[in-house]
This record gives sequence, structure tokens and C-alpha cells, in this order.
Amino acid sequence: MVDLFLKNHMALTEISPPDFDVELQIVYSTSDNFTEEPIYARSGCYLHQDAAERLSKSVRLAASLGLRFKIFDAFRPSEAQWALWRHTPDSDFLADPRHGSPHSRGVAVDLTLLDSSGTALEMGTAFDAFTPLSHHGSMEVSAKAQHNRHLLLGIMTTAGWDFYQNEWWHYQLFETQKYELLSDSDLPVPMMHLHEHERQKIQK
Repeated sequence: MVDLFLKNHMALTEISPPDFDVELQIVYSTSDNFTEEPIYARSGCYLHQDAAERLSKSVRLAASLGLRFKIFDAFRPSEAQWALWRHTPDSDFLADPRHGSPHSRGVAVDLTLLDSSGTALEMGTAFDAFTPLSHHGSMEVSAKAQHNRHLLLGIMTTAGWDFYQNEWWHYQLFETQKYELLSDSDLPVPMMHLHEHERQKIQK
């Protein structure tokens, strides 16, 4: 029987160059997020292998248009989802951790598009702007931002992703509930803040 840790470890694929031609800006490893504090102790980007395959297709489709992705977040340990929820328990923009987030199943990704010079396309709001302006179909943002959101939506849905109506940046696999919830301990190296004795274990 495959050990559960080993099974979950194998299910997560690290998303990083050169295997994935993306730019990483994992915002929850910094204070530049809506909590104004780092949620992760280190920057890391992982997806379930099924989602990683979809992302590979997305990358190829974007590249054919001279575009790349910047990723803000992907797998989010269940502990991190609780930390975000405790700060802002807003079910319009955050999944209630009692039910589980697609991020904590490794099957959701938050991202935007970059042009050939590496400049992010205008999307009308910043990532994690908890406002109706972030909704798909909002006509309160500029026509250019609407166009760019539709472009992102087209690439991602063509690659097989579902979208979340309230957040232009969020995409997830269909039938997310069939994937199990994962925690920080399912990673090869934890991402969350650790007690000193836990850090020493990892460093040995």
C-alpha cells in the first residue's frame, strides 16, 4: 500500500521554470497581500498533476499569442486557507475552509497575463481586490481591461479550466470535490511558518 504522504507528495507537481515558462510572484510569501503579513514562510508553487497538465496547455496557448503567465498563488495548504479566513471571512472571495478550497486541493491557480516585454496586461483591478470590479463581466472597468480579461478567460477555458465568477484571476479544475484536501505536511518542504524544532528537522 502506498504511504499517504508519498501518495500526496507524488500528486503535487512543482511549477517553476524551465519546466513551466511562467513568472512566479507568490504574494502570500510576502506582506504584499490583503492581510499585510506573510502567510507562507517560503515561496512555493505547486499543483496537482492534473492541474499541472492543464497549465502546460495554457502556457502553450498563451505563447502562441506572444504572452506568458504570472502566477500569484496555486496550491494553498489548508492551514493557509484558515489563516486567510480568520483575517477576512468573506465567502464571496474566499472559500470557507470548513468546506475546503480548490486551492487546498491543488487544483486552482491565480494568475494574470504578461506581454512580450514582461509587463502585466491591464485587468482593471489588482489581484485579490475584493470588490465587484473584480467580477467577470464587470463593465465598470475599462474596455481594454475587459478585453484582456476575456483573453485570459479564453485561453484558460480552452485549456480545460473552469472559472470563478467573482475573481478574474482565479481558475480551477472542474469537479474539484473529487480531489482530497492537502495540508502543509503534504509538501516535500513545508511552506507555512514553522516552530524552531520543526525547522531543525527540515535542515537535518
